[in-house]
Amino acid sequence: MDLNLKNKVVIVTGGSKGIGLGITEALIAEGAIPVIISRNKSSVEAVIKKIHAEGKEAHYAIAELSDPEQCKNAVEVAVKKYGRIDAVVNNAGVNDGVSLENGSYEDFMKSLQCNLVHYYLIAHHALPELKKSKGSIVNIGSKTSFTGQGGTSGYAAANGGRNALTREWAVELLPYSIRVNAIIVAECYTPLYDKWIKTFDNPEEKLESITKHIPLENRMTTAEEIANTTVFLLSDKSSHTTGQLIFVDGGYTHLDRAL
Repeated sequence: MDLNLKNKVVIVTGGSKGIGLGITEALIAEGAIPVIISRNKSSVEAVIKKIHAEGKEAHYAIAELSDPEQCKNAVEVAVKKYGRIDAVVNNAGVNDGVSLENGSYEDFMKSLQCNLVHYYLIAHHALPELKKSKGSIVNIGSKTSFTGQGGTSGYAAANGGRNALTREWAVELLPYSIRVNAIIVAECYTPLYDKWIKTFDNPEEKLESITKHIPLENRMTTAEEIANTTVFLLSDKSSHTTGQLIFVDGGYTHLDRAL
């Protein structure tokens, strides 16, 4: 299926690793032009070098997304380079374990800054261009906002905010024909997930205890599967879909795990 994304300029935060990299690669496969925003210069430059070596187009901006000015400057890099923005994928964030019992005000606020506030800032600064292109936004979210996890108040709250912003922006941006949707991720094996699993005494046993409760095929969701749904939501093939929270999770969030 041709998703009509050829030469569309798409900002992807955190687009050089994990789920973000999967989204970047899916966009390249569709002929789109990803502009990766990342704070990790070495990883993003390696990804861009590989894309260019394949004869494809992509660009990047270095930014610490918890800094409002750097968010603004990163969006301006995309506009200056290509003169347009057709879509935004808000993806960057980390499950930082800021809990109610052992956290603090400072840690909680930092978690919101690192996991939620830049979703607003990137969309805010990209909006003038999205209005011109009648573009779309996809926010990547987490099951923690629906199921809870324990010990991660900041991240769960941030993801609840991502869901709420998805619905709110879908309403606010109706006059501009800008669609806004979210993808909710449950158990997806990324480098960060691998790092977390390895904190346990028996990583393989811990991983098996999780995957056996994922209803569809008892396996982790792949970054590619998240990416495929993302590019569909960005495309005009989903032209009457907005304000939706799409669960790409093998049924983990909603199906009876007693299965």
